Amino acid sequence: MDQSDALLALAALAQPTRLDAFRLLVRHEPEGLPAGEISRLLDVPQNTMSTHLAHLSRAGLIKSERHSRSIVYRASLEGLRALTVFMLKDCCGGSPEICTPIINEIKKSCSPKERRRAW
Repeated sequence: MDQSDALLALAALAQPTRLDAFRLLVRHEPEGLPAGEISRLLDVPQNTMSTHLAHLSRAGLIKSERHSRSIVYRASLEGLRALTVFMLKDCCGGSPEICTPIINEIKKSCSPKERRRAW
């Protein structure tokens, strides 16, 4: 990921509804959610949500797949990984132990108890 791609992703996440939608999709990996369900869960009109999902898609943070008449959206974990690595790759200055608390916090947030948290 280069700086331009990182800025696009960060700009997409800098809006509350898009951030909520992205986090919701991350929690629903690997199944994803239909667009209508995302709108319902976030209490956002479908046409407005469609615009937000398009921003996230252009930023490489979500993917979509048509299933009959509905579109199922999934978080792009590769896009999230690329953004996270871009943000953190220079943070350690050659001392990886500096980043250990960040890595440990990420691992802790992936525990089964956290994943089952209701929206």
